[in-house]
Amino acid sequence: MTKHRGSMTSMTGFARSHGQWQTMAWVWELKSVNGKALDLRFRLPPGFDAVETVARQAATAILKRGNLQINLSVQTKDATSTLKINHALLEQLVVAAEALRDKLHAGPIQAENLLGLRGVLEADESSLGEDDTRARDEAIVRSFETALAELAQARKDEGARLKAVVEGQLNRIADLTKAAAENPSRTVEAIRQRLGEQVARLMQQSESFDPQRLHQEAILLATRADIQEELDRLASHITAARALLDAQDPVGRKFDFLAQEFNREANTLCSKANDPSLTAIGLDLKTVIDQMREQVQNIE
Repeated sequence: MTKHRGSMTSMTGFARSHGQWQTMAWVWELKSVNGKALDLRFRLPPGFDAVETVARQAATAILKRGNLQINLSVQTKDATSTLKINHALLEQLVVAAEALRDKLHAGPIQAENLLGLRGVLEADESSLGEDDTRARDEAIVRSFETALAELAQARKDEGARLKAVVEGQLNRIADLTKAAAENPSRTVEAIRQRLGEQVARLMQQSESFDPQRLHQEAILLATRADIQEELDRLASHITAARALLDAQDPVGRKFDFLAQEFNREANTLCSKANDPSLTAIGLDLKTVIDQMREQVQNIE
């Protein structure tokens, strides 16, 4: 039986869909970028609150993370029959604007600026019955669902590309971890020689150096230079990361945390390294891990 591999999803994507109902035409535009949670920001013309409610529920059911800008642009052949001015609100805004203009000594009020404020222009549905309004809203929602499906697919496509990049970076981290484990400076002979040189320097500094103290210092030097614990944890993190790549659920938060753990071990390895070749491997590890951290920021 073939193992089913998970499909990683990105939080980045864009989609657009068009629709029409009687004399009305519209365009949905959906743009998604990375975010810590799911943040839906709708910009709809006045009078489409019912559409926003249904659309928000549909998006929440499919998407788990990301900042989404969702815009609906509507046009009609006869705009005067579908839009009306909320005169009560407009009069309140004019009074407030005049008071503020006098206080700030600003220029005259521009009518188009007031008309652009939310609630000043409203949809005039007096010519639409309840059935027609429902039919119109259902058509708009269907168009939104089309755009939402395209956005979800775009995020999956980007996720597939992202997964390939992260897999390559994990392979590179695994190679560097192996290189660190097999580095000649970690052999018994190399450690013995290095300790011998350090002990010799200590003896030169003090001829009356206590042999017992000298033995303790040698053990301490050897312990500080031992990176086996860091190598073991790096190997464990690599295994965990590869498992996340094949997971079915959103793993972005887990991967971000794991990337921080990778970085912690690489920093410790660099601080313990007492040979230039091992330091170089540690720096290469940090570089690849930093690149991976940038990529995983976009995982859902």
